[in-house]
Amino acid sequence: MSQILVNDLTFYYEGSSDNVFENVSFSIDTDWKLGFIGRNGKGKTTFLDLLMGRYSYRGTISSSVAFSCFPCRVTDAQAERPASEFLSELEPNYEEWRLIIELSQLGEEADILYRPFNTLSHGERTKILLALLFSCGDNFRLIDEPTNHLDGSSREKVKEYLSAKNGFILVSHDRDLLDACTDHVLVLNRKSIDVQNGNFSVWWENKQRRDSFAEAENEKHKKEIRKLRQAARQTAEWADKSERTKIGFDPIKENDRCISTRSYIGAKTKKMQSRVKHIEKRIARDIEEQEGLLSDIERVADLKLSPLVHHKKTIVDIRDFTVTYSGCERPVFRPLTFSIQQGDRVALHGSNGCGKSTLIKAILDRASHTSAPSGFATSGICDTASGLIISYVDQDTSKLRGSIQQLCEERGLDLSMLCTVLRQLGTERSQLTKNIENFSEGQKKKLLIAASLLTPAHLYIWDEPLNYIDVFSRMQIEELLKRFSPTMLFVEHDTTFREKIATKVIGFDPF
Repeated sequence: MSQILVNDLTFYYEGSSDNVFENVSFSIDTDWKLGFIGRNGKGKTTFLDLLMGRYSYRGTISSSVAFSCFPCRVTDAQAERPASEFLSELEPNYEEWRLIIELSQLGEEADILYRPFNTLSHGERTKILLALLFSCGDNFRLIDEPTNHLDGSSREKVKEYLSAKNGFILVSHDRDLLDACTDHVLVLNRKSIDVQNGNFSVWWENKQRRDSFAEAENEKHKKEIRKLRQAARQTAEWADKSERTKIGFDPIKENDRCISTRSYIGAKTKKMQSRVKHIEKRIARDIEEQEGLLSDIERVADLKLSPLVHHKKTIVDIRDFTVTYSGCERPVFRPLTFSIQQGDRVALHGSNGCGKSTLIKAILDRASHTSAPSGFATSGICDTASGLIISYVDQDTSKLRGSIQQLCEERGLDLSMLCTVLRQLGTERSQLTKNIENFSEGQKKKLLIAASLLTPAHLYIWDEPLNYIDVFSRMQIEELLKRFSPTMLFVEHDTTFREKIATKVIGFDPF
């Protein structure tokens, strides 16, 4: 066992006014199964890049082990070839026999190594690159969000595989995966960094307990400060009043007072003023103790939603409906029959490529009253209520370009409101002035979700909205949907989210 030591690490991107890391120090053991947690944009992927030596930085990172990372960067030219032909270009030290053993542990046959990489599913590509990662000797592994775009069965295979491994850092926002595969967590808090023993749920329970204690301590300090300030004001008033009686007195009303009383009053006033200074020092000390108590508490703002109410109870009616792509004899999925009633939150569940996104496109097409999109034909009934307004979140963010202001102009959104929602979702203020193509994938997803939340609609259709979204924002969105109960149709492979949100699950049965 060895350690990775990080000491006084400071890093910022060229042209940025803010440091990603500033004087950060911590240590981790290389035999840990380490979950890496933090808000989008806090620097998780950046830290992995620093370990890989991709950027220069101030401070030191020392380790006796070499690093390997997932995902490897596969070029377009490489992707046109079978993986067996280019894996040595990604990792010269890998051994093919070990790779095949690792693939079998992931439930895959070796034949996927000999098919063009770009013809493989997301799950098959992920499994090849994970197997490559763990077939490279004793390197310490850096794993960045391995379950994005994977269906439920592929996620389960990856979860089972990683739970049997050790010696890695796992960046993930999937709570189920973090609980199953990690025994320590590295957490990028708002103002500090924590390294703790336990998985995500253990850390989250400890964090809630710590946050509750900090809130209680903060309230106690605030009450004490109010009492001290009131005492200071009262004592100061008494001192001023006493000081005014030093000079001049009425010999009839104050017949027991003489000139020598003046020194006594002065001493009494001085004592009161000294007490005021002592109270002010206590106030300053209490304020100092109060500072920092709430610095790491994640303020999860209450988001709002304005769903519309349609005059019809059934807003989507699907009966014996299926889709067939042009040039194919067999439909994408077996005929489906279900309906979406107002207040339903319907989850579409099935493997990658089973037709979930295709069904969504067909529903969007029917709601827009156009003919079937080019590329596929439909059969059966897919009816949508007249005048149905849909707010749609696409799983593809590649088309997002330009500034946030330009996006608002295209979609008829209020710029200040959109920025407010993004800030509530944890987006840094400095991020709002950048072009969207420079956002991280998680920040792009938040932008699409924020735009959807600001669009009043009868039906909210979200296609894999939580890919790359951080854990805190996922919880925030869960609370929003449970509180406002909008009518929804969504695809999401996050098991925890689906179980908490869906009122109805439609399983796909592909041919």
